[in-house]
Amino acid sequence: MADKIGEMAWLDLSVNNAEQVKDFYQQVIGWQSEAVSMGDYNDHTVMSPSSGEAVGGICHAQGCNADLPPAWLPYFLVENVTESVAQVLANGGEMVTEIKSMGDDKYAVIKDPAGAVCAIYQKA
Repeated sequence: MADKIGEMAWLDLSVNNAEQVKDFYQQVIGWQSEAVSMGDYNDHTVMSPSSGEAVGGICHAQGCNADLPPAWLPYFLVENVTESVAQVLANGGEMVTEIKSMGDDKYAVIKDPAGAVCAIYQKA
């Protein structure tokens, strides 16, 4: 995972059929996966077949991911998510989600003026 402001810190996909889609990418790309307990169900971290490093996640579109679009979603590292949200709104963008927490980290899904969706992510 990236640790420099402005870099892509993570890549996620939220879909209704995460198990099937995880299997699809394992066959197509060669990713390995690890289950991540979300309480009543598991999401999946996917790892590079060459390095074994975590490169993203394939998640069920439920719980905290229920309002996310079914598309690969890059998470870009920002210094302060609250200040970045203010810039999104001041520069013609839109909020897809409110600011959310994942542990001590914070993120929000945004839409740029052209309609492209991404997330901005602040590490604790």
